[in-house]
Amino acid sequence: MVPQRVSLITIGVINLPELRAFYKRLGWSETKASTDHYAVFETAGVLLSLFPIEELAKEAGIEISRSIDSFRAGVTLAVNVDSREEVDSACEIVRQAGARILREPCDAFWGGRVAYFADPENNLWEIAWNPTALFDERGAMLSF
Repeated sequence: MVPQRVSLITIGVINLPELRAFYKRLGWSETKASTDHYAVFETAGVLLSLFPIEELAKEAGIEISRSIDSFRAGVTLAVNVDSREEVDSACEIVRQAGARILREPCDAFWGGRVAYFADPENNLWEIAWNPTALFDERGAMLSF
């Protein structure tokens, strides 16, 4: 059996110093595992790592395009917040940090509130408040 958990999310990056600086401007803390060639940020449930895309491709045994002209297909990362108002304030923080806002904060059809942004390398992120979400003491989402 494969354990049913996600432990680490790695984003293959084109410009590590620039993307690292963006996430630091959000106020995110790096772990001691970070080096000049690899960045690891603490989150409530998983670790988020930034790794040069060429190295990631070599490690995985695949070829990857270096283009960031379009969004990364099929993946959205989400930050869930504790209140409707936090969607708006978090959206303003990511805007000031250099993100491109794709969808301004708005009420969602399912009863929550959402906003979408792209980081400097077009990784797609959602900021969401879900009134039925449950979190553990670390802030990791348990259910919604």
